[in-house]
Amino acid sequence: MSHATLALGATALFAAGCVWYLPAAAALRAGADRPYSHRIAAASCVTFWCTPALVAVLLLTPAPWSALGAVTAAGLLTAAALLAVSRLQRSREQHEESQRWSTLRQGGTGAHAPVSTPPGNPARAQLTFLLYLLPGNIVASVIATTVLLTADSLTRQSAVTATVTAVGISAASLAIAGTRAQATRRH
Repeated sequence: MSHATLALGATALFAAGCVWYLPAAAALRAGADRPYSHRIAAASCVTFWCTPALVAVLLLTPAPWSALGAVTAAGLLTAAALLAVSRLQRSREQHEESQRWSTLRQGGTGAHAPVSTPPGNPARAQLTFLLYLLPGNIVASVIATTVLLTADSLTRQSAVTATVTAVGISAASLAIAGTRAQATRRH
């Protein structure tokens, strides 16, 4: 494949991610109105989706493949590190919130005691969703890439096969992840 074709694909990938990185950019602009963990996760999202845009620009230059791989790896690792920090911060924030609720429950007696209960912890359902979704999408990407790279020439049939396989596996993974997350949320 030519560099221009790959750059077009990376640009299309970047454009498709706008449903994730535009709300994340809005959360970053909101600043202190959002929890700190939410802002770190938004920075991770923006970093992740801007990586293909940077790779697309580099594909239009005579940059070597090793430089493209290094930029891609750096972008993905940075996004993963920010996401991990975000999860740790969110855990701290939830712990602080649960302490506040327990203080409210213990401190009040009689008519002044809070009647409501703290909001549920959706982190377990989110983690379940990710654990079921990500492997399926990774497998779909690997299969599609393998089909495209092992084809003698890029034909319509190999492109359709790769696309249908990837979409089918991703859809199945999404359905299973949603079902498991709902089951986890109920318990």
